[in-house]
Amino acid sequence: MATENPLHQFTIERLIPIHIGGIDASYTNSALLMSVAVVLITGFVLLSTRNAALVPGRWQSVSEMLYEFVAHNLIDSNAGHDARPYLPFVFSLFTFILLGNLLGLVPYSFTFTSHIIVTFALAAVVFVGVTIIGIAKHGFRFLSLFVPHGVPPVLLLLLVPIEVLSYFIRPFTLSIRLFANMMAGHTMLVIFAGFVTALGLAGVLPLAVDVALVLLEVLVAVLQAYVFAILTCLYLADALHLH
Repeated sequence: MATENPLHQFTIERLIPIHIGGIDASYTNSALLMSVAVVLITGFVLLSTRNAALVPGRWQSVSEMLYEFVAHNLIDSNAGHDARPYLPFVFSLFTFILLGNLLGLVPYSFTFTSHIIVTFALAAVVFVGVTIIGIAKHGFRFLSLFVPHGVPPVLLLLLVPIEVLSYFIRPFTLSIRLFANMMAGHTMLVIFAGFVTALGLAGVLPLAVDVALVLLEVLVAVLQAYVFAILTCLYLADALHLH
């Protein structure tokens, strides 16, 4: 019995073909889910704060809790209070990745965070933005970030290239971590779901495993959004304080 290719779920499909010159700018299923994520986030924040009250209602409470979590647990704890001006960016990044991860768990949906081009674009924005912030704030002193303090000068010949390399691979490690975790989890879900249909009544065990994997994937979806955001805050702390 033929089983579905577990990688088929990651196929990019053109919904609205758009070609500008020699560039394929088609509106795809990935772009659709990104649009849905943006609309849902924007709609939730606007509707939950539209009639803000001193005693918050249910949705206002959720919105404020999310705001406080990003402001205190992510920014203040990892980048310092002087990083508060960048709260809108970190909040948008965290909620966008979180909702993208969770939307991918909806049957017949699409996980845009399982594509390296999407996660790398997000990581590249973080990398370039943090670098610009560091240079704008410190000028040439920003280069001191690559020179460890208290190290004998002879060791700097070895350590400085290592620090430079570790800095410039940040967008790769940041993007690969998110993409690999989401792709691996969704692949396992489809594989065990295939066992359920192929084994019939004997597929109870694979079904139980699949249910457990769904619960695990919800946890991974939240955790990976948190890791991406917290690393962004740590990179921001480096740029602001030259740690």
